[in-house]
Amino acid sequence: MYPAPRKTRLAVWKFASCDGCQLSLLDCEDALLELAEVLEFAYFPEALSRPVRGRYALSLVEGSISTPKDAERIRAVRRRSDHLVTLGACATAGGIQALRNFAAAGEFVAAVYAHPQYIATLEHSSAISAHVPVDFELRGCPVNKLQLLEVISAFLRGRRPAIPAYSLCIECKSRAHTCVLVATRQACLGPVTQAGCGAICPGCHRGCYGCFGPQETPNTTALSDALAALGVSRAALQRLYRTFNADAPAFRRESERHGE
Repeated sequence: MYPAPRKTRLAVWKFASCDGCQLSLLDCEDALLELAEVLEFAYFPEALSRPVRGRYALSLVEGSISTPKDAERIRAVRRRSDHLVTLGACATAGGIQALRNFAAAGEFVAAVYAHPQYIATLEHSSAISAHVPVDFELRGCPVNKLQLLEVISAFLRGRRPAIPAYSLCIECKSRAHTCVLVATRQACLGPVTQAGCGAICPGCHRGCYGCFGPQETPNTTALSDALAALGVSRAALQRLYRTFNADAPAFRRESERHGE
């Protein structure tokens, strides 16, 4: 008998995050059984009690780098991984915790902890790509599980993942949603946000919050001008760009443009 083909080793890592993107993988349910035929889940503390040590063909990384220890650990992960894919807003843009990047982190530490001298933290919460080379970034808060399966499948087959880079407005149009920006004059980041969520918020008659980060060519200046014409204040515009992807370059620059 021929020996069974060796399975591809997959590792899933967590840094500063809420675990939502890892749960998106677990939420794949039946698809995980099919993946298990070709993948060995070698390291996945969220789901495995006994990790397999060694080298990994593909590492999926959730979370931002917020401490010196995290910065050291992600370099070790990169050395042990043939390919590394970052998952979600925290790993690709620093996450909601990157709001501290616009202030002095030391002030927050002093306000929260009774003995701040024992807290080791970096001044900024940063994306994984700021510390190590990344092979692909999958955005979202959390990531879309179908897109996640596409990314895993693409790396198994040695091709580029087919993830859309166009704006959320395309998804809105394909679902025949009424444009909340035009019809109800609500602030909406859809024109500058990457598609991926299925236009959930506009489908509920709410503006997009930008969970999937900037689309490929976001014209944030034009959107801000349009929102300002609707009466949105500079302070409100700044808050609009400072949510889940506050440190994504396009959103960060636009929010700073509306600072005091």
